Amino acid sequence: MSHLQRLSPSIFRAYDIRGEYPREVNAYVVETVAAAIGSLFPPGPMIVAHDGRTSSPALAFAVLRGLASVRSRARLIDLGTTTTPMFYFFVERLKAAGGIMVTASHNPKTMNGLKVVGAHAVMIPGTELAALVHKKSHAQNA
Repeated sequence: MSHLQRLSPSIFRAYDIRGEYPREVNAYVVETVAAAIGSLFPPGPMIVAHDGRTSSPALAFAVLRGLASVRSRARLIDLGTTTTPMFYFFVERLKAAGGIMVTASHNPKTMNGLKVVGAHAVMIPGTELAALVHKKSHAQNA
């Protein structure tokens, strides 16, 4: 099964990546997405954080693995469990190149996902992330 077949297009939303855990969003999916988008960011520290869902720590670890696979010399800062506003604050305060927050926001606990931001905590739309992941997956499978 190819990478593209294992990533449901429905997880890429207007403002984030979100789906049912673990059927649509799991460690494989977030590590794949993090590795694909890790090259999107300029050099500089990357912030990773997660919410209080029971699935979030494992998904945050998968995000760190994915980022480390393509950003070997970048400083990865793991904030651990925090709120989304605090995540945004630290991306800006630490002048990070960007960050990934593992959260499904206000959605039910059966869901999880990723909020991805660039410098100054500017949101990167899920539609842009889908195109990038698709492009990276095709390059790797070629």
